[in-house]
Amino acid sequence: MSQPVEAVLWDVGGVFLPSPFSHVRSLGAEIGIDGDELLELVFGPYHEDTDHPWHRLERGQVSFEDCNAELIALAAESGHDVDPMAVLMRMGGDGASIVREDVVAVAVAAKAGGRASAIITNNIAEFAQGWRGLFADLDAMADVIIDSSAVGLRKPDPAIFHLALDQLGGIAPERAVFLDDAPGNVAAARAVGIQAILVADDYAPALAELEALLAT
Repeated sequence: MSQPVEAVLWDVGGVFLPSPFSHVRSLGAEIGIDGDELLELVFGPYHEDTDHPWHRLERGQVSFEDCNAELIALAAESGHDVDPMAVLMRMGGDGASIVREDVVAVAVAAKAGGRASAIITNNIAEFAQGWRGLFADLDAMADVIIDSSAVGLRKPDPAIFHLALDQLGGIAPERAVFLDDAPGNVAAARAVGIQAILVADDYAPALAELEALLAT
């Protein structure tokens, strides 16, 4: 039986925003590269935490400029002419408002109802202000923000989940629930003992699962 939830942990892209992975797969189809291959060329094996340039970038260990040069070289070694910047621009969608306001409302309600809340995002320092600026009131959504580029850790490293729980006052893993669109991150959270929900492009089932957990 699941434990009562004292804390909700949220990813950003794929949860509060549409999944960047879906946008990148669409770009792959347009430029003639298998979508999953393009994802791995740019972002590395995302179910792991490795020495891939993008992983080091998300840990704040290299600049975007240096990472970009490494990614172009890696893609060329694989026989592809890939512009990482074009991939990143596609991650933003079509330029329209991309915030899932109904998901934001759930986060605000959970926090207002007394549950601790954290955002745990794999991100890069150069985008730190950009993604924050998409939201009208981050303080209403989360007590703490764990940005990988600021803390030097990235999902799926178990340490980033423990850091979030510690910053929320030492909440036990089994008393927390985590939402993310990357299966590897969901698996990592579950391995730590956190209840975790995989969020798909159709995110309604994930919200329903969260509602059921919060009702216990």
